Amino acid sequence: MPTDPVTIWTYDWVPEGPRGFVRDIRLRWACEEADIPYRIATVPFDGRKTNHLDRQPFGQVPMLEDGPISLFESGAGLIHLGSRSEALIPPDEKGRAETIQWIFAGLNTLEMVTMPWVVLQWSKEDMPAITGWLDNRLAQMETVLGPREWLVGDGFTLADLVMADVLRVDLVRKRGDRPASEAYVERMIGRPAFRKAYADQMAHFARADETRKENDDD
Repeated sequence: MPTDPVTIWTYDWVPEGPRGFVRDIRLRWACEEADIPYRIATVPFDGRKTNHLDRQPFGQVPMLEDGPISLFESGAGLIHLGSRSEALIPPDEKGRAETIQWIFAGLNTLEMVTMPWVVLQWSKEDMPAITGWLDNRLAQMETVLGPREWLVGDGFTLADLVMADVLRVDLVRKRGDRPASEAYVERMIGRPAFRKAYADQMAHFARADETRKENDDD
């Protein structure tokens, strides 16, 4: 495995609400699980719509750099990290294929409905079609998770990282009675690698608060 650290790009600061959920946490978590050395670099939150379009054409984070490779989109970054470690993607053809399948299921089938629904909740709007779609998807995932400890094989993979990160959003966790899903989320976020990634992200933004306060005081 290469020993040079990868670079994970995130914002220099965000408001309190999204902290712990900014998606650089997915890359941090993967690196912690696989013992891949990494460093954090930042782009300014202020002016984010235009200040890093050379790295991310949609003005979002995270971005991942690994030597000559520069990627945007957390899913792409995760699959690249998975190519570096069997702790993230199994080496056998079946395990690799199924892991990538569930990564896309988390991002395309689940998150594409959970996030619009969450945004509607924040804005106190009700769209029954979106809510019905969400409830159906969550019920389907509850059925999947009922008999399983892991999504692929007999151990943790990026499939679990992505799915747990999608399902751990507070409003989603509180939606309906889904004991298998809740137990699954608890197992995943109880992993030392997640706890380390979460604490480091929160500390990163807490330090940014201090910097902004010092600048305001000057």
